[in-house]
Amino acid sequence: MKIPSAYIHIPFCQQICHYCDFTKFFYNERLADEYLEALEKEIHAYIPGEKARVRTIFVGGGTPTAVNHKQLEKLLKMIDDHFDTASCEEYTFEANPGDLDLEKVRLLKAYGVNRISLGVQVFDDEMLEKIGRVHKVKDVYTNIDRLVQAGLTNVSIDLMYALPGQTVEDFEKTVDEAVQFGLPHYSSYSLQIEPKTIFYQRYKKGKLTKAPEEDEAQMYELLQRKLSAAGAHQYEISNFALPGFESKHNLTYWNNEYYYGIGAGAHGYMPGKRTINIRPLPAYVKKAGEDGKPILHEEPITTKEEMEEEMFLGLRKTQGVSMERFYKKYQKPMDNVFGDALGTLKNRQLIQENNGFIQLTPRGRILGNEVFQEFLLDE
Repeated sequence: MKIPSAYIHIPFCQQICHYCDFTKFFYNERLADEYLEALEKEIHAYIPGEKARVRTIFVGGGTPTAVNHKQLEKLLKMIDDHFDTASCEEYTFEANPGDLDLEKVRLLKAYGVNRISLGVQVFDDEMLEKIGRVHKVKDVYTNIDRLVQAGLTNVSIDLMYALPGQTVEDFEKTVDEAVQFGLPHYSSYSLQIEPKTIFYQRYKKGKLTKAPEEDEAQMYELLQRKLSAAGAHQYEISNFALPGFESKHNLTYWNNEYYYGIGAGAHGYMPGKRTINIRPLPAYVKKAGEDGKPILHEEPITTKEEMEEEMFLGLRKTQGVSMERFYKKYQKPMDNVFGDALGTLKNRQLIQENNGFIQLTPRGRILGNEVFQEFLLDE
């Protein structure tokens, strides 16, 4: 069966951000060389023959652009050797402002990368330092200008809100500055204090406080209002785009479609199973080097679980879940499978039916987790 997307994880960073719980390690040239060798063996195990035709490729991290020029070219070449990048509709690289010198931008462009996701977070140098970022606001301007000059105009930036000490007015300044770029895509996430992060350790010791919930709600409403006024429609809980610039790769996840998950700690979704790769770097390199299969855990996915995930993931989209698509995929009407949940949630005004789609109401977005748990089917 055709797998429409590939996620490739590069775990290296020049600095570990205080909030990040992704698989990441401080950049080291020797370790990065070893990792890329192992990564190529894993890709080859999935695609041993002719190049795979996929709709989207997303290279994330960590910071994929934290590697040096020679390593970046090696990475781009190995992807090009195994995937038909010329036919790929969307080929995204994550990057941090300040990482993208002219040579790296030219390499990305030359190998067919057509979308860049920049981890900006805030337009405030003092706040950037507080959350463990190494870039400055001026680096955002330099890198976006460099990308546009090279013809890489499909740029998305990530923003964060509800950060420690961040006021609603602070976040409004960040959104206003972000909008000035007139970019085709924006993602924005509230701070989640995750285990095994610097912020978590400080939070447990009482040295860090979360933003008040009412401030967080105000920031989210402000974000929606400002981006809508700038012409970017909200197509998912945390994502906004000009028409036609929605992230095709992220829609793979929310449409519950299959994707390769390649690299340390990467998650994949293949027919009948979800996979999680080994996370520690030495263990990943050793196992991938041996047989190209550094899988830590493989979980069979039943049809029941697929249907549940179809609802959890699809309801994140503003458009919601298509009742027709659900029927075509599972040969069962959605009402037959989730009738009780649909009725309960409609009565609570948390979901609505609109032109054949089940979607969250504005109140449902705020209470998303309560909605999602209603779609857990009894055994």
